[in-house]
Amino acid sequence: MKKLSFIWIRAFGNLNDFLSSDYRQKPFRVKLRLGQTVKDAVESVGIPHVEIDVLTINGHSVRFEAPLSSGDLVNVYPAAKLLDDTSIIHLRPVLSEEIRFILDVHLGKLAKYLRMLGFDTMYRNQMDDDVIANIAEAENRIVLTRDLGILKYKRVLYGYWLRSQHSKKQLSEVINHFDLFRAIRPFTRCMHCNGHLKEVPKGEVAKELETGTRRYYDQFYRCTNCGKIFWEGSHFAHMNLFIDEFLDKMNPKDSDVWNT
Repeated sequence: MKKLSFIWIRAFGNLNDFLSSDYRQKPFRVKLRLGQTVKDAVESVGIPHVEIDVLTINGHSVRFEAPLSSGDLVNVYPAAKLLDDTSIIHLRPVLSEEIRFILDVHLGKLAKYLRMLGFDTMYRNQMDDDVIANIAEAENRIVLTRDLGILKYKRVLYGYWLRSQHSKKQLSEVINHFDLFRAIRPFTRCMHCNGHLKEVPKGEVAKELETGTRRYYDQFYRCTNCGKIFWEGSHFAHMNLFIDEFLDKMNPKDSDVWNT
């Protein structure tokens, strides 16, 4: 009878979110298949490669394509900042200065919140996984999703699995995970289409305004993409309050994931 081969996997930090409670914060045994790479093994237990920064096999930092042998211990780490250790191989690609998102279907409210804060956010309520993955690859976008499957596409380099099902908590997750506090630029993007907002003279849009709006407001913005006009009415005050309350509740990101 052929002897079965096994490896051991141990997840650190928030990567334990992908595991059942029986497997969290400790090594657990996984059957090793012939020719399996460390990436294959880790994703087989539910951890997508886009959330992994460092992998070690028996204490040695390795790349995703590293082969496995029976009895190996694989440690899996999220974003890690060991600046003094040059032997560590960081697997997560460095994000570009301009953060760009693409959201999976059913995340329309989160898309509006991200646009409100000024982030380039592509969203359509009818895009399949292949289309999202292709756009993400072509336009260097971060995939935000509640579907783990799309984050395992090899061509998806940047992504995040939203832990919460509630849009406000999802927004907090995204800002914290990607450390975007300093990148917030409220009211610079159209919440409807993601285009840039540009201030325009009142006279240029006066004929398109209702009488009350034209009478009581003087500062206007137009979306350079869809042409929609915005002004600082009661809706603007409500959004300002939302942003103030949201930022007041946020806490600085804890980057010390290695001690979790």
